[in-house]
Amino acid sequence: MRPVAELNDHLEQIVGERCDEALLLRALTHRSYSYENDGQPHNERLEFLGDSVLGVVVTDTLYRAHPDLAEGRLAKLRAAVVNSRALAEVARVLGLGEYVLLGKGEEATGGRDKNSILADTTEAVIGSVYLSSDLPAAARLIHHLLDPLMDRSAAMGAALDWKTSLQEVAATGELGSPEYTVQSEGPDHDKTFTAQVLVDGEVVGTGGGRSKKGAEQQAAEAGWRTLSERAARMADVEPTADSPRTETAEGTG
Repeated sequence: MRPVAELNDHLEQIVGERCDEALLLRALTHRSYSYENDGQPHNERLEFLGDSVLGVVVTDTLYRAHPDLAEGRLAKLRAAVVNSRALAEVARVLGLGEYVLLGKGEEATGGRDKNSILADTTEAVIGSVYLSSDLPAAARLIHHLLDPLMDRSAAMGAALDWKTSLQEVAATGELGSPEYTVQSEGPDHDKTFTAQVLVDGEVVGTGGGRSKKGAEQQAAEAGWRTLSERAARMADVEPTADSPRTETAEGTG
């Protein structure tokens, strides 16, 4: 486990203020560690608080950024951001798994990279920042972590699902339905999955993850970007009815 002070230094760079170190340590303490260490306070209360702070900040951001979206669409956008898989992704960016205090059982079964543990820890860290400072400080951390994901989610199709979005793009180009191949490796308790997606016989995206679904979603996102960028390039160079015609030497003079 890396020193908590290192994480505090990193958070200070993002937030502009230091977190109370005792609170931050509690945010990093999983209940499995608590059970094995005389009931040391764990992070579930901070997780509860951080979840609420996260929801307020994300909801406010989406509401202001998308004034024309209906409630149902806003709810889907929020769900695409505030979920275990998304929060685990940003936890990996922060390297939270290297700081978490785990019991021996969770440690042995790859707990440092489990989506559920990483997502809960992310919320607990947000809660600790909120208590150490205030809502604006917690909002700075949330925006740092999740603004890119909110932007990506807003670009997705109506279903807010990369596989559905890729299928829509493929259908628009009359390319047929995407097909996925998935391979796994590693022991049952620590498997990793690699997915490829083919459209019209071409591999357009690859992805990896701790679950088959997660790997397929990553591959679909990569495929969506490939086909969308290709379509944009074609639109830029495709001649229109208003484009000037180039006359040949034979046709001039």
